[in-house]
Amino acid sequence: QSFERLSGEERQSTLVATGTGSGNTEAFLWPLLDYLRQHKGEEGIKGILIYPMNALANDQAGRIAEAVHEIDALEGTRVGLYVGDEDENPTTQMGPEQVITSRQILRQNPPDLLLTNYKMLDYLLTRPADATLWRYNEPETLRYLVVDELHTFDGAQGTDLACLIRRLKDRLGTEEDTLCCVGTSATLGGAEDFGALRDYAKDVFGQSFEEGAVIGEKRVGTDEFLRPVEHTEIPGPNRLDELRPDAYTSPKTYVAAQAELWFGDDAATDLGTKEGTVQL
Repeated sequence: QSFERLSGEERQSTLVATGTGSGNTEAFLWPLLDYLRQHKGEEGIKGILIYPMNALANDQAGRIAEAVHEIDALEGTRVGLYVGDEDENPTTQMGPEQVITSRQILRQNPPDLLLTNYKMLDYLLTRPADATLWRYNEPETLRYLVVDELHTFDGAQGTDLACLIRRLKDRLGTEEDTLCCVGTSATLGGAEDFGALRDYAKDVFGQSFEEGAVIGEKRVGTDEFLRPVEHTEIPGPNRLDELRPDAYTSPKTYVAAQAELWFGDDAATDLGTKEGTVQL
């Protein structure tokens, strides 16, 4: 659901209100990385992730670095981490487990994706030394603004964040309702609270979240989940002897038996040929 809302030309601001471990980070991260893949080589900061705690930002940075390293289509994508005090030995380039943390490098060559917290983002908008971070950003360059753990920004802190987001939009010349805003939280309440949640997000982000913008938890059964996928039943405990490899005289007879055991008549292929094994 998130990928459908956050991808393509008609990107829609979205709130992901699902439980811990449900994949709410992946819900916005994969559409965002897919956008960076499509716009690889274009200059400027295209996405900003705001975290309430530096520890959370550091953890997510490692996850994103791993994805960029392992997915060939993301080669060349640059991710910057700008939180707290700079490390004694900041990283100057992407690695299997690290993003760029050198502020000098980030100022010289702004990243595609910036991970930060709201206090540091405030500095990045006001300090002359950091002004070069935004030099490539035209009104349509920044496309995603994500606030993780949105529920932690309440009271005065929520007001600070709301004002900061409006200043960010003004600084970059972002037109109204063109920025795709995302908020995530595992504790934003059930479906009966979605109206209040959308109003809250509107106050924070300064733009509308229409009905249907909140993605909550929806549990589905196995049959519905696997409906578009061809699958077979798993052999039961009464077939254990047939599953044992050492019960067969050769790999060939083992494979033939397993094909029939798992797929039945659907495995009517000639396993003595390359075409048959490819089909299997």
